[in-house]
Amino acid sequence: MVPILSVVWTALNPTENIWPHLMATTLPRYVRMTVILALGTGALAAAVGAGAAWLVTMYRFPLSRLLEWLLLLPLAVPAYVGGYVVVDFLEYSGPVQHGLRHLFGWQSARDYWFPEVRSPGMAIVVMAAALYPYVYMLARAAFREQPGGSYEVARALGSGPLSLALRVGLPLARPAIAAGTAIVMMETVNEYGVMSFFSVQTLTTGIFSTWLEAGNVGGAAQIACLILAVILTLMALERKGRARLRFHATARQRRPVTPQALEGLVAWGATGLCLVPFAVGFVLPVGVMLSHAVASPTSWADKGLARAFGNTLMVGGLASFLTVAAALFMVYGVRLARGRGPRYLLPLTTIGYAAPGAVLAVGILLPLAALDHKVADLVLALTGHDPGLLLTGSAAAVVFAYSVRFFAIAQGAVDAAFGRVSPSLPMAARSLGRSEGGTLRDVYLPLMKGSVGTALLLVFVDCVKELPATLLLRPFNFNTLATRTHEKASLENISGAAPAALLIIAVGLCAVALLARANFAGRR
Repeated sequence: MVPILSVVWTALNPTENIWPHLMATTLPRYVRMTVILALGTGALAAAVGAGAAWLVTMYRFPLSRLLEWLLLLPLAVPAYVGGYVVVDFLEYSGPVQHGLRHLFGWQSARDYWFPEVRSPGMAIVVMAAALYPYVYMLARAAFREQPGGSYEVARALGSGPLSLALRVGLPLARPAIAAGTAIVMMETVNEYGVMSFFSVQTLTTGIFSTWLEAGNVGGAAQIACLILAVILTLMALERKGRARLRFHATARQRRPVTPQALEGLVAWGATGLCLVPFAVGFVLPVGVMLSHAVASPTSWADKGLARAFGNTLMVGGLASFLTVAAALFMVYGVRLARGRGPRYLLPLTTIGYAAPGAVLAVGILLPLAALDHKVADLVLALTGHDPGLLLTGSAAAVVFAYSVRFFAIAQGAVDAAFGRVSPSLPMAARSLGRSEGGTLRDVYLPLMKGSVGTALLLVFVDCVKELPATLLLRPFNFNTLATRTHEKASLENISGAAPAALLIIAVGLCAVALLARANFAGRR
C-alpha cells in the first residue's frame, strides 16, 4: 500500500500545484485520448478474441487444433515490440511502401495515399493484436464449459450459426469476455512504449513528460491519481456487470459441446480469419525482428546487450524469488492465523497489479528517496563516511517495484497450490511433532514445487517485459532488455533493438508454453 498512499499524499500536498494549469492545457487531451484508446482496444480485442475462441471451439476446419494454441503466442510479444515493428514495416522507407512505389512507379509520397502509421488508430490495432489473447483464453474456457444440450435445443428451434453465437454462446460467455476486456483496457491505460513511439499523448505519457521534462513530481502524482481512478472505475464496472448475471450448470453430467465440421470455402475462410490475429500479433513482430537480427549479426556481440541481459537476470530473478517467498510466507501465515484480520489484509497486497507501472514508480521513488537520505545521513553521522544513495542509487527500487506490481501473480499461484494439498497431510505432520515451519518445509513445499516453479517463471517473465516502472526507477547507465529495446527503437535503430526484443519474446514463450500446457491438461 505504500506506493499508492505515497501517490495520494504527494498529489494532495504538491510542492508546486500545477493542477489548474494541467486542467486548462494538456489534461483534457490526455484523458480524451486515454479513453479513446482504452475503449477502441477493448472493443477490437473483445471482437477478435471472442470470435477466434468461438471458431476454434465450435467448429472443425483446417488447422483448427493447431490454431487453438497458436492464437496464444502473441502473449509472448510485448505490445511495444509490436509497435516498433509495425512502424518499421509500414513507414515510408519500410518494405511495404517501398514495394508499392517500385510496383506502380511512384516517385514520392505525393503520388499516392497511405494511412498515417503513427496514429491513434494504428496504436489501437497494435495493442489489440498483443492483448486479444486475454479475451481469447477466458472466452475459450467459457465456451468449452457450456452444455452442448443448449446448442442442440437452439438448433432444433431453427437457430442458424450466427443466431447461435449471438443468442446462446456470447450471452453465456459474457462474464468471461467482460473480464478479459477489462484486463485489456487496464493494460492499454498502463502502456507507455507504444504510446510514446506513436507520439500519442495519454495519461501515462503525461506522467513522464510532467515529471522528467517539466520536473514537477506533484503534477505527475496528480496524473497518477487520475490513472488510479480510471483503473478502479474499470474494475468496478466489470464487477458490477458480472454481479447482475448468474450462470449455473443445469446438470452435473453435462455433454460437452460437439464441434461442427466446416467444409469448402467456409472452412478455409475460418482458417484465414484465425490466422490473421496470429500473423499480426506474432509472425510479423518475430519475423521483422529476426530479419534485422540476421542482417546485423554484430549487434549480438554488443557489450551493452550483454550488460542488459545480465541486469535483467539479476533484477528479474531477485524480484521473482523475493515475491514468491513473500507469497509463501504470507499465504501460509494467513492459513495458520486464527483471527480474521490477516484474511482481510491479504487481498490488499495484490492492489499493485491493478496499478500501472508508472503510477507505482511515482509512489515508490518518493518514500525510498526520503528513506535513502535519512540512512545516508545516519551513516555519515556515525562513521564520517557518505555511503551515497543505497536504494534509489541501485536497482533496489526496481526490484521493489516488480515485487509490488506482480505480487498478485505469485499470491494467486501459491494460494491455489496450498488449496490442492489435502488437509490431512499437514495435520498428520503436526501430530507427529513437526512445527509450522517444519510442516511447510517437509510437507507443503515438496508437493507444491511445480506450482512454486510456475509462479517464479510467471513473475520473472512479467519483470522482463515491464517497461514504464523500469524506465523511471532504474539507476543511471542501467539497462534491462526492455529499456534497451525501447532506447534503440526510439533512436530508429531497429537492428540494435532486435536482439533484446527477441530475447524478451523467447522468455515470454516459456510462460505461454505453461499456459498452453495448463489449458491442455484441463481439457483432458
